[in-house]
Amino acid sequence: MTSEEFLAHLQAHAETFAKAVATDEGGWIIKGFIDVYRRIYTISVDTKLVSKVLELLLFPMFVEFAKKNELEMELSPQQNFYPDLTFQDRKTGSLFAVDIKSTYRKNDTDVNGMTLGAFTGYFRKRDTNKNTLYPYNKYSGHFVLGVIYSQCL
Repeated sequence: MTSEEFLAHLQAHAETFAKAVATDEGGWIIKGFIDVYRRIYTISVDTKLVSKVLELLLFPMFVEFAKKNELEMELSPQQNFYPDLTFQDRKTGSLFAVDIKSTYRKNDTDVNGMTLGAFTGYFRKRDTNKNTLYPYNKYSGHFVLGVIYSQCL
């Protein structure tokens, strides 16, 4: 599979992602957390928490994507490693990196911003696997799934 083919498959599959995180009316399907005493805690607007919830909700969609396209999927072995997901083509062995990034809308035209990575390590030393699952230059393609959401304050 080429990088262009991977992107086309990912874009087609991403059209189904909304159903993993939101109702038909646009509300989040996750409203909070419950503890063992059945106390319910609403989700805060903390961006790290929202980002992790989004990743957890989208994970089954990525598993489905991998199966459908005959790809092996590997998760990042540690927090703050690149990428969040690695897909390997079973036929060719090609690797594809997918990083999940999220941010919130500030208003109708602006978003808060999105950090795409540390520009000191693997971006400059592309043959090292420091803080990466595989060396950066071993990937046939690098992709970012950007999620932009609205906060309810």
